[in-house]
Amino acid sequence: MILNWKVGGVFLGVVFLAAVLLVKPIGVSTQFVILDGAIWDAVNSEVITQTEDGAYTSTNPYLAKSNGKYAKNAANPWNYSFVFVIAMMAGAGISSFLRKGVSKDERNMPDIWRENFGDSNIKRFAATFLGGFIVVFGARLAGGCSSGHMMSGLMQSSVSGYMFTLGAFGAGIPLAMMMYKKGS
Repeated sequence: MILNWKVGGVFLGVVFLAAVLLVKPIGVSTQFVILDGAIWDAVNSEVITQTEDGAYTSTNPYLAKSNGKYAKNAANPWNYSFVFVIAMMAGAGISSFLRKGVSKDERNMPDIWRENFGDSNIKRFAATFLGGFIVVFGARLAGGCSSGHMMSGLMQSSVSGYMFTLGAFGAGIPLAMMMYKKGS
């Protein structure tokens, strides 16, 4: 079953609105930093420390920023944001399983990809991973993540959200036009 894009868009908007109203805006890339900090803290117990008044700090300036908020999350990673990222990955896995996994049929590989690059799943996965890495790297460089800047940021009318979105589409559209010269 493939979800209609209009229904999916409305559903996504409702989920984002509920997240903002009930918890906080959605953003996920910081949780990769939290995971790194948690692993680092497990290997070297001196990276994150807790003061007598219960506050957290770190020898790493990034984890120590925001009054030790990131150090606290790395020391105790099972919070809403971290579980949200794990739930996203689990949801993607469940979706793939329900759609019968990855195969070479039309549901999993658009014709335009096949016409331009062939039917290699490995090539498609490599391109997807590289593209995702570039987007996350750029978003982290800008101080957030694509979902935080674009989706949550636009919903909150933040300047960084508009700038990231303009940059993403400003680079993505011409790149797609160059990459997908053939077909659909």
